[in-house]
Amino acid sequence: MNVTYIDHMGTDLSVVNAARVSFAKKHEEMGEGDGKLINYLARHGHWTPFGHTSVTLHCKAPIFIARQLGKSQVGLVWNEVSRRYVDDTPEFYDPEYQWRTKASNVKQGSAGLAGDATRGFCESEYWYLMDVARGIYEKMLSKGVCPEQARMVLPQSMMTEWYWTGSIAAWARVYGLRIAPHAQKEVQFMAEMIDSTIGELYPISWKALTSKHLETEESA
Repeated sequence: MNVTYIDHMGTDLSVVNAARVSFAKKHEEMGEGDGKLINYLARHGHWTPFGHTSVTLHCKAPIFIARQLGKSQVGLVWNEVSRRYVDDTPEFYDPEYQWRTKASNVKQGSAGLAGDATRGFCESEYWYLMDVARGIYEKMLSKGVCPEQARMVLPQSMMTEWYWTGSIAAWARVYGLRIAPHAQKEVQFMAEMIDSTIGELYPISWKALTSKHLETEESA
């Protein structure tokens, strides 16, 4: 799984000027009070100045993780690879022996690592199934079955990739939901990569927005 920077528009100064235009003011560079203004905007839910930014990321993850992330749609645009058109050899997610036990106190989620015997069983059976799925898929294609139907045999663990674009306000909502302690571990990993990428582009604004989300999560 990975998140790769593609493009972005705007800076922390863009957020400041979008807010100050209400008073017909514009700053050419960040001033002493501009960081405080950004924190004020984030703290009080004034999200529109943050909407005058845009970040495009290229994401790669297994389908079962992509579908969780794709539930966040407001303010974001998503374009994904399609196996109606692509028929190359599918790549499958490697859990790297990190098989976890079911959490006892919630309906979803997981606890610690499973025992060695369980992990060993899961690992061997998992890759056996992936090999079978890959083999059937490639055989269907070789017999002339169209890619849009042959893809039906491919499992949720198949890797997919997409371009994902949105304002930092929208990205902060994604991060706030997916970094939460009860979120799936693999989704948290994606959130961490989003955080490190966007945090470098908008250090003041991103910190203000994500701190607000984390405070909301902790008080819920």
